[in-house]
Amino acid sequence: MTDTLIRDAQDDAPPQSQGPFVRPDVRGFLDFLNSTPGPKTHEGTAEAARQMYLAMKDVADPPLGELATVKDLTIPGPGGDIPARLFDARASREPGPVVVFFHGGGFVIGNVDTHSSFTAEMSRQLDLPVVSVDYRLAPEHRWPAAPIDCEAAARWVASSPAELGRTATGLILSGDSAGGTLTITTAMSLRDDPAAVPVIVQAPMYPAADMNKEYPSFNDFADGYLLTRETMIWFAEHYQADFTDFRGSPMIGNLVGLPPAVIITASLDPIRDQGRAYAAALILAGVPVTFREAVGNIHGFITLRQAVPSSAGDVAGYLAAVKDAIVEAEGQRVMKQAAG
Repeated sequence: MTDTLIRDAQDDAPPQSQGPFVRPDVRGFLDFLNSTPGPKTHEGTAEAARQMYLAMKDVADPPLGELATVKDLTIPGPGGDIPARLFDARASREPGPVVVFFHGGGFVIGNVDTHSSFTAEMSRQLDLPVVSVDYRLAPEHRWPAAPIDCEAAARWVASSPAELGRTATGLILSGDSAGGTLTITTAMSLRDDPAAVPVIVQAPMYPAADMNKEYPSFNDFADGYLLTRETMIWFAEHYQADFTDFRGSPMIGNLVGLPPAVIITASLDPIRDQGRAYAAALILAGVPVTFREAVGNIHGFITLRQAVPSSAGDVAGYLAAVKDAIVEAEGQRVMKQAAG
């Protein structure tokens, strides 16, 4: 009788957790990565890691696709000229918003080319020009070179220079990972010292927003999910940011008065909780927020749409939310002008 009761209780018990949900295509990609021999990002030089990241682009992401305009730009900056590239689904435009994009890569790797497939898709789906910024990288140029370059580039775009060939009425700042951090710091700098036109939307993707606290996701996904603890430490040692400065850890700064935000995280990301915390802190500061999470996906998914096909849906959902935020911001701008 006792044995029967124990068996019945076991049958009625909830199933034991098998770990976090991982999409089938994500699992296949991770199994491939984790079984592939060779040095990891943090096991070599910065230049070797950059070449590895660039070589992965054509395997992991779709081709650039059709665009009317792809134009290299040179932006003057305090530390020298900043390379950039304009992506536009149209050959010419009436005055309107312009996206300024900052690529990811831990402030050490990545460039305009590694993210070109995404920025092209961004221009097509938003029907807006996108200026992708090739800011200076560590360790050759440690913090605060990157945020200085990104702020300078955003101000340049806001001034609608002739070289851009577009007249900006407002800026949308966006970027992934380290670029998400730079999105936030640039929005904060331009709130405190406005550019020629305002930032109307900030749209960081899986940003590192709070480097002064160790969140649970940092340990939960420390290894085996593409971005690892060892690689993050390697990035930080190269970058040498000051986490007592908002340009090194944005959430140490004042969040009141920042532009409306669209934030997306990945549920299997060691810095997932920083993005969640930033969204929550913005809400508490009275900033309108749209928050999305790519459940079952990993850090870096915006440049993995070929290797992880389901990422295309995450990108489409994120860009749809960004588009809605832009429409709302532009409507408010027009109403203010009419009232003025």
